[in-house]
Amino acid sequence: MSKPIYVLNGPNLNLLGLRQPEIYGRETLADVDKALAALASELGAVVHCAQSNHEGVLVDWIHAARNEAAGIIINPGAYSHTSIAILDALNAFQGPVLEVHISNIHKREAFRHHSHVSTRAEGVIAGFGTEGYLLALRRMVSLLGRR
Repeated sequence: MSKPIYVLNGPNLNLLGLRQPEIYGRETLADVDKALAALASELGAVVHCAQSNHEGVLVDWIHAARNEAAGIIINPGAYSHTSIAILDALNAFQGPVLEVHISNIHKREAFRHHSHVSTRAEGVIAGFGTEGYLLALRRMVSLLGRR
C-alpha cells in the first residue's frame, strides 16, 4: 500500500486515559497510536495518526488526505453530532471512510445518537473501546485491497 491510512481524532481524545476512564478506558491516545502502527506493519500498511481539538484543523487534514491518504479512519468525538464542515470535507474525499467511537454512542445521551459523519462512512464501529480502532484498521485494509 503506497499511501498511508489517516487516523484522525477529534476533541478531547488527547485526554484519553484521563477523562472519564469508566467510559473511555485507561489507554492513552499514544497507546492507541502505537498499537495501530504495530498492526499496520503486520498488515503491510502505514498509518498517520493525528488529533486536534479544532474543527478547522480536522477539515484541513481531511482536505490533505485527498492527495495523501488511501483511506480515513476518524473518531470525530463530539464533532460527530455537530459538524457539517467535517461531513462536507469527508464527502470531498474519494477513498473509504470508517467512523470509530470508543463508547457505544447509542447507549448514551440522546444527543449522541446521531452522527453526521455516519452518512459518509462505509462503516461505524462503536462500543468496543480502543480495540475499535484496530477493528477499523483491519476493515480498512480489507476495503483497500478490493479497490
